[in-house]
Amino acid sequence: MGKFNWKLHLILVLFVFLIAELSLAQNTITNSEDWRDVYSAMLYGSLTSEPVSFLVSDKHGTLILESIPSDTEVRAFSSRRNPFIIGYKSVLESRGYSAEEYIYDGFNLELAEQLEVSNFIVIDDSYGYNAISVAPYAVASDSYVLFADENNIREIDGFLSDRVVDNLLIYGHVDRDVKNTLQKYTPEIINKDGDRFDNNIEIVKKYQELKHAKQTILTNGEFIEKEIMSGAEPVIFIGSNNVPDQVREYIQGSEIDIGILVGNELVGTATYIRRQVGISVFVKFAQSARNPVGAISQVEALDMFYLPTYTLNIELDSIKYNKATNLLEVSILNKEDQAVYFKGTYSLTASDGSRQAVGDLSPIFLDGNELKTMTYEVEPMPEGDIAGDVYIIYGESKGSMEKVIDLTFGVETVEIFDDCEITLDRLLYDKGKKNFYVEIENLADVVCYADVELVDLLIGGERTTIGSQDIVEIPPGKTKQSKVKVRLEEEDFEDNPIIHVKVHYGQRENSLVKVIEAKLELVLKAVNYVFYTLILVILLLILLILYKRRKKKKHKI
Repeated sequence: MGKFNWKLHLILVLFVFLIAELSLAQNTITNSEDWRDVYSAMLYGSLTSEPVSFLVSDKHGTLILESIPSDTEVRAFSSRRNPFIIGYKSVLESRGYSAEEYIYDGFNLELAEQLEVSNFIVIDDSYGYNAISVAPYAVASDSYVLFADENNIREIDGFLSDRVVDNLLIYGHVDRDVKNTLQKYTPEIINKDGDRFDNNIEIVKKYQELKHAKQTILTNGEFIEKEIMSGAEPVIFIGSNNVPDQVREYIQGSEIDIGILVGNELVGTATYIRRQVGISVFVKFAQSARNPVGAISQVEALDMFYLPTYTLNIELDSIKYNKATNLLEVSILNKEDQAVYFKGTYSLTASDGSRQAVGDLSPIFLDGNELKTMTYEVEPMPEGDIAGDVYIIYGESKGSMEKVIDLTFGVETVEIFDDCEITLDRLLYDKGKKNFYVEIENLADVVCYADVELVDLLIGGERTTIGSQDIVEIPPGKTKQSKVKVRLEEEDFEDNPIIHVKVHYGQRENSLVKVIEAKLELVLKAVNYVFYTLILVILLLILLILYKRRKKKKHKI
């Protein structure tokens, strides 16, 4: 009996010491409006096993203290340029805390200097979701995440050159200068043509090689939250309204059997995962109130720091049945400057009750602020009203179809012929102006309009589709050039000897119902030496005239 009491006493003593240590533990609060600072501080805390919190507003500066015991040492990491609260140390001390405040110009590199790590992950801070995607793997692999672009890559390289770099991972799309500068570190690169869902799956696979987690966080990568940054489980991206196919397939074939949805904005998508994929899904949407009032247990919203996001917004502009051609004409409008890809399914119900469905077999590119008309062959429709059920999935890349348009739309009947016929003559690239020029000849007797796409250009090792700046108007029998602005470097010319050109064209500028495609050889536009020689001669003559005039004035004096 005495031996049992001795063990129990020891356990109680250890428990008391543990509680005392926790109460005296140092807490760090991040005081910055810049998500990059918050992210860097949270990652720093996870790598050093120190508790780090963050402010989400100025009012939050005192509310957050309700969960921190008054005998705790608190230090503030404050932004010099973008703090929520100026002089946060005095606020902490007025609440009875022993406090220190460290003020940084930029957290990312300054906190990196304080860590003894030799593994690094490099991302572009233009894509906040990439930071969320790599966070769990960074903690699991003892890696620090550096934000790099063409403006600060020299500073990043200087930092790395003073360190022992065992492993360097470049994740997602980064500037060409970043990749070229970091080649000396023999980096591993994860970038599936900039597709955030494909890239996310690849980093989750690397995490699983280390941890073999059975549980994952489900999110869309648009905010920072404590559990996401803890590294306790991987993060899998799900779409706003839709689960991309590759995500569903990965989860089904993985070790994961539990998903934790952080926030309740994506409950519908998470429900789909539970039903179709077969894993259990739990929703984490609140936390215990830090300042409860009354006898009933209260909750408050999770602390979430939202990241900048790309706004994707397309809409169905019109859907018409052209009885002259038996074509369904579907016009989609991109209301944002960000290019998207979409796939549509259109089910038609005629006045006699007959139904037929058409749609896209592969993703369609839609440039920023562009209106595009797609056509589909249908069986002849009887007179009367036609109802259309529209289901469109879309996203920022071919594999990122995360958003959905699901509606019923009245189908207008028209009878219009389009007599346009064009041919694509050749494709030029002007190195000086950084422009492609597609020469298009109008073979018809009517004015034709054309909108050009260069499909799957390989630029810096990443495939991308780029559209022309404007719709070109081509008079009958004439040839016009359509300009596509793209910056290519020397190595890109070798990667693109033949280019896939796709042109939407037609008689109606706002309804280009015809398509022509061709594989054209890339021709580099020769420098016009005669033109530049003439310019040089003219400049020399001007200088000579000015020199003689100046000499004549001196002679008169």
